[in-house]
Amino acid sequence: MSLSRQTRNAICDLLVGIVRTKLREYKPETTHMPFHYRLLGKDRYAMFSFIQSMNTTFGISIWEQVAVILAESAGFYAVRQYELLGEIDPETEQLIQNIHYDLRATKIQVDKIKEIELIRENIKKGEPKKDPDSRVDLFVQIDDEENYFDITSAKPNMKEFAALKLKLLRWVALRLSQNKNAKVFTRLAIPYNPYHPQPYQRWTLKGLYDLGRGEILIGEEFWNFVANDNIYDELLDVFQEAGNELREEIDRKFAQFRIKSD
Repeated sequence: MSLSRQTRNAICDLLVGIVRTKLREYKPETTHMPFHYRLLGKDRYAMFSFIQSMNTTFGISIWEQVAVILAESAGFYAVRQYELLGEIDPETEQLIQNIHYDLRATKIQVDKIKEIELIRENIKKGEPKKDPDSRVDLFVQIDDEENYFDITSAKPNMKEFAALKLKLLRWVALRLSQNKNAKVFTRLAIPYNPYHPQPYQRWTLKGLYDLGRGEILIGEEFWNFVANDNIYDELLDVFQEAGNELREEIDRKFAQFRIKSD
């Protein structure tokens, strides 16, 4: 299988629309940065700021929206910015903290299934309340399996990786507090591998994540998973198509930066 023309058009239209909105509404930062301006040039710094702003847009909305389009095209139920309600009792909260600590201290080996079952055995029925960790970037239901994703930046530091692991454990507890029999799996998604063609090895030595069971999905692993097909190269082509359509508009915007700096 491959991406249908309808799916390709939906993704391309999304990308073009987001970038055009950014081009129309973006205004360079007004912060006075005399050293940067003199070293790099005010026009180049304005271009850099625009690209940085686009990077933020990728993290806030593009990844999630593209993932939803792909998942729905595969026939899955998918929601971005999903609100996961639940209530974690004190005993289970302590259990989660203990699991997290023991993994970080390498006292136990990571085993995602065992972690989930330990939480399932201990969790008490709770109220469907909002929690500080209730916001899920992406929810995808595949048959009877509920997949909860945190889509993170390409290079989290070790402190961030540890905090994200704790969040994934708490998501399991929040869901099971509402339905102890739910088939739940919480995952970390990294949209691309910045070390390509080398493998992503930033976190493998810490033993926090069950790599063999897909607790972290990186680049094509993630996109192929949500699309239920090997579509990664085609997805890159769609981004290229959108980029080609936008090229002149982006060039005109950058030309404005040069004019204003003269």
